[in-house]
Amino acid sequence: MDEVSTPLVPEATVARLPVYLRGLVDLASDGVETVSSEQLAAVAGVNAENVRKDLSILGSYGKRGVGYEVDFLIEQIKRVLGAGDPVSVVIVGAGNLGRALAYYGGFASGGFPIKGLVDSSPEIIGQEVAGITVEPFEELKDVVQKNSCTLGIIATPAAAAQSVADQLINAGIYSILNFAPGLVTVPESVTLRKVDLATELHILAFHEQQRERNE
Repeated sequence: MDEVSTPLVPEATVARLPVYLRGLVDLASDGVETVSSEQLAAVAGVNAENVRKDLSILGSYGKRGVGYEVDFLIEQIKRVLGAGDPVSVVIVGAGNLGRALAYYGGFASGGFPIKGLVDSSPEIIGQEVAGITVEPFEELKDVVQKNSCTLGIIATPAAAAQSVADQLINAGIYSILNFAPGLVTVPESVTLRKVDLATELHILAFHEQQRERNE
């Protein structure tokens, strides 16, 4: 089958691929060998039409009456996402959130092992979290280099987020996941994804309020 290079895959499709991958891995663990677009849509919680369109972009069209080969799709999506080999991650901030992220087993099982954990607090530096020794923030670049980290997670208060992002970039990290509230700016060469938990809760609260008003 023809392969489509990653830069040609639409952003909306890229956002759905990890969802498909999670659903496919679950199917594979249950011994399922083939899956229809409708079945994959159901386990991934998306529209079947989107599944067919997204997979056709990747060059996978399935077989009529048979569907898609689960193992093949898993490898195909991993290749497009660059998830063939483990990608080492460094977390900046070893407070409650940083610790929770470090203990979350889904990162390692998904191919993103946490290899570095740094903090600026003397009380926290030297502690062991999820088998990782918390190192000083000043040694971030060394931590990144010795662990071959290519992804960074910001789990600090908002006031420190911009400085942390700058130092991650200085350390050679060009893909950053930011959990800190507030605005962080990065150069165009850096990919920044933001997870604002407070904003998501506000949105949920809004919908809950609307639901109560309509009852």
